[in-house]
Amino acid sequence: MLGKLNRTLLALTGLVLLAAGLAVLVGGLDLQRRWGFTMPDEWPFDGPKDVLLSTSERTRYRNEDWWWPTVIAALGVVVVGALWRLLAQLRSRRLRQVFVDSGDGAGAVLRGRALEDVVIAEAEALDGVERARVALTGKRDAPRACIVLALAPYAEPGRVLDGLHFDVLESARTSAGLAALPAEARLRAVSHRAARVM
Repeated sequence: MLGKLNRTLLALTGLVLLAAGLAVLVGGLDLQRRWGFTMPDEWPFDGPKDVLLSTSERTRYRNEDWWWPTVIAALGVVVVGALWRLLAQLRSRRLRQVFVDSGDGAGAVLRGRALEDVVIAEAEALDGVERARVALTGKRDAPRACIVLALAPYAEPGRVLDGLHFDVLESARTSAGLAALPAEARLRAVSHRAARVM
């Protein structure tokens, strides 16, 4: 979700900056006269000496009672939005620790990265899996696994998923003493060169 929002905001910002840059370029270089085309009547630039906003347009609302509160509120919204996006980017969704029920009531804490490394090693040992990536998310006592498997050309996806479910995830679940370990697996094919036939 965050990645899609990032790409959308980046694309919209890029389009706005591109349109503004082209508008300034066309007006600044006087391209409409040089190349012999006309621009719409609302076009802000009529030549290289024109400005985007005239003095009267820039100062038109300064004496209105609503102008400065509106400007301050808009800038405040922009700053709060930018800070929220920054914090959302910096916040790690990865689970740092997993709570392990040791049976004595006290429990223990397992590093999330250690459990991820074990799942990666066991997943890469499956027949047909060339690479694996694992990220634990969720809560300390109810983790979730997000797994990406890069499959070799000869791999059978059904058998790989069975091995992942019954061997790898079940082993991780029981060794960590978890009641359940839900997982989302994404399978991808590894790109390879075509084999030559002599």
